[in-house]
Amino acid sequence: MEKEKLKEIIIQHKEGFFSKTNLTERLILNDLKKFLNSREVVLITGIRRCGKSSLMKLICDELINKYDVSKNNILYINFDDERFVDFSVKDFELLYETFLEIENPNGKKYFFLDEIQNVFGWERWVNRVYEFDDVKFFITGSNSSLLSSDVSVSLTGRNRQIVLFPFSFYEFLKFKNISFDERSVFLKEKRAMIKRMFKEYIDLGGFPEVIKTGDKTILEQYFKDILYRDLISGYSIKNIRELKELCLYFVSNPATIHSYKNLKDFIRAKNITTIKNYIEALEEVFLFFKVSLFDFSIKRQIYNPGKFYINDVGFSNVLGFNFSKNLGHIFENMVFLELKRNNKEVYYWKSRNGKEVDFIVKNGLKIEEAINVCFSLVDYKTKSREIDSLIKAKKEIGVNKLTIITEDEEGEEKIDNVNIKIIPLWKWLLMSGK
Repeated sequence: MEKEKLKEIIIQHKEGFFSKTNLTERLILNDLKKFLNSREVVLITGIRRCGKSSLMKLICDELINKYDVSKNNILYINFDDERFVDFSVKDFELLYETFLEIENPNGKKYFFLDEIQNVFGWERWVNRVYEFDDVKFFITGSNSSLLSSDVSVSLTGRNRQIVLFPFSFYEFLKFKNISFDERSVFLKEKRAMIKRMFKEYIDLGGFPEVIKTGDKTILEQYFKDILYRDLISGYSIKNIRELKELCLYFVSNPATIHSYKNLKDFIRAKNITTIKNYIEALEEVFLFFKVSLFDFSIKRQIYNPGKFYINDVGFSNVLGFNFSKNLGHIFENMVFLELKRNNKEVYYWKSRNGKEVDFIVKNGLKIEEAINVCFSLVDYKTKSREIDSLIKAKKEIGVNKLTIITEDEEGEEKIDNVNIKIIPLWKWLLMSGK
């Protein structure tokens, strides 16, 4: 690239970056703060438009306000700019030199590099600069290839990896400037307000721009961008119809178990390998997640059908069918996302006689909790089914903490000396989100 063009981009991108103000603090920032003074490269990845650039600005503000880092020592570049279409790994050195020429930084430098996966081989340059220069890197990407084995090998022992999601319900309330604490849920007016906001959160989902504008149609464009830019273009997918139908099927049927064969038959794909490749790509761009059956046999985990969840329930609201009839599954999807935000290892489970538990939560070798999610326990058969499956899980796999999450019911059931906690989803989200 020409140096003059790079100068223009560096100045424009930096001005745009520093113009971001009044940002909602993300909970994950607390985890990142301990890495601000370390040498490691911080890799932040997650679905497109979930707030990665804003998170980097929050990190930048922390460096400036608490560590007195000079703005002259900061470089911000977003490689999604079409002017970088011909940018290659060999151009990084010119970018670095141009930055030094413009800013004349003194001391440690901080490079914020957005959507870097667009430049093949970027990790080799980062590794060399890490080795020989006093530069701290914060890097984002909308593809899990950012965390691939090739990158890990190049940056072995030199990187910290973070996955960012759209806003949690806790962050949604912060964005809406609604303050609350543990006592708030016992105050009628505050409780009613939180529940109203919860309905809005279900309706809009967690993408920052959608929440800011209240315009759900933005999600249609996000979906198209992910489909055409990240998937079809990024993975050179030829059969657009197959992939689109698979995506819309998952969007319309969140939190549902599917076998590869059933999915193959549904979209009329040639073979199961095609389905596996599609699902791998969908997971890599963080649009959907596959959850495996919990079993002490790894082989049975692999060969049983998977359960699929979408990254934001707003997609199901805008693009799916029968959203109102799917609220139980929507609730389950929201629980899954909160567990993922908290870095939980999750599975679904089936007993020997076919009773199902929505989530088995593991921590290393320890099974922490079994969770069932349903819209309501008013119906006796539904209540019996949810309780019976949890008791089966306790007996068969030795899990002690048992929870049922519903729309608005709360309490505790004690059956045969087994305690089962019942909690409303909105409350559970706030408690787990802190």
